Amino acid sequence: MKRRITLLVATLAVVLLGAGGIWWFLRDDAPAEVSLDAATESVAGAGTTGDGANPTASGTGAEGTWTVDTATGDFDYESATGTFAGFRIEEELTGIGSTTAVGRTGDVRGSITIEGSTLTAAELQVELTTITTNDGRRDDRVQEALETGTYPTATFTLTEPIDLGDAATTGQTVSVVATGDLTIHGETRQVEIPIDAQLVDDTIVLVASTDIVFSDFGVDVPDSPIVLSVDDQGVLEVQLLLARA
Repeated sequence: MKRRITLLVATLAVVLLGAGGIWWFLRDDAPAEVSLDAATESVAGAGTTGDGANPTASGTGAEGTWTVDTATGDFDYESATGTFAGFRIEEELTGIGSTTAVGRTGDVRGSITIEGSTLTAAELQVELTTITTNDGRRDDRVQEALETGTYPTATFTLTEPIDLGDAATTGQTVSVVATGDLTIHGETRQVEIPIDAQLVDDTIVLVASTDIVFSDFGVDVPDSPIVLSVDDQGVLEVQLLLARA
């Protein structure tokens, strides 16, 4: 009898520890949403000013062509101080509850053009084949859902110029809405994306996020036996560092 009780206690302990391990692995530890304040602080701390010149002070402002900088900062789920693009989506897990699934990639290319205080062009391309999530067990399913073997990239093209105002030349925060064509999974939709940007010495820091319905782009959200439900709507988010071309 004593041996049975000992075995029962040992079995219960293993089960509880196992459950605790699952909870620890799947707990909702999603990285923070994109924030202009956080992004500009990381840029200032990284010392991206090169020779120390301040374009705002020298009169050049933000005018010109700027290319996406993927060399400055780091891309990971703890800091994400560099350029990245990705998504956030809510899901309900068996025995866990609500969590936020986040997928991101640092493989972003493109450029923007500013004439005077007007953003006249923007072309961005995101490599979807390198998207990873904050839980590696989701990664394969995300790649399958996006069918990245057939549709390896997502693109955004600005279709309407944006008046940035005086803030574009003074280094103050700019908050505007970008209208353009977003292509994901081979489907193109016109979207309006709120963006916040700021000129920090010789770097334009830009963050943007907008709601997106995945089925609008022919994407079936990934699932698994542990997933009770997953939203068809999520948040598309971008953090860009742009260097003068």
